[in-house]
Amino acid sequence: MPTITEFPDRPYLGIKREITMTTFGLVGDRIAEMIGWLLQRGVTLAGAPFFRYEVIDMPNDRLLVHAGIPVASPVEPEGDYFADVLPAGRYATVLHHGHPDQLMGVTADLLRWATDQGLKWDMTEEADGEHWVARTEHYLTDPRERPDLHDWDTELQFRLA
Repeated sequence: MPTITEFPDRPYLGIKREITMTTFGLVGDRIAEMIGWLLQRGVTLAGAPFFRYEVIDMPNDRLLVHAGIPVASPVEPEGDYFADVLPAGRYATVLHHGHPDQLMGVTADLLRWATDQGLKWDMTEEADGEHWVARTEHYLTDPRERPDLHDWDTELQFRLA
């Protein structure tokens, strides 16, 4: 069952790419590299890796997505890494236990739940798609400890207006 949760600002190190539903690896495959880069510099990690959906244009199969690693305090990025913040505010959240390929259905349920509750997203509709302030999927399971994707926990966090 979804809940509403208040979060503070949360800094992160990220990589951003325009992708399609079939090219998620362009961002997702960089997560381990970013974690290694942070640990080599003695940076304290502050949570699970996540995907942040900045622009969603499903009719044209185009997504602008960040892969992010939460950090305890802002870091100075290098190369194609960047520093950003998941903004403070109220978020509709839901925890999913199971394969990530089920997240489209979980997302649809969360969007429908919010509509039924009369909630509004921190999102604008533009010609090139939906522009979200903070729509994220947090991957809470360490795949080294639980490699079976059916045993993963993922939390969706969508910022409310």
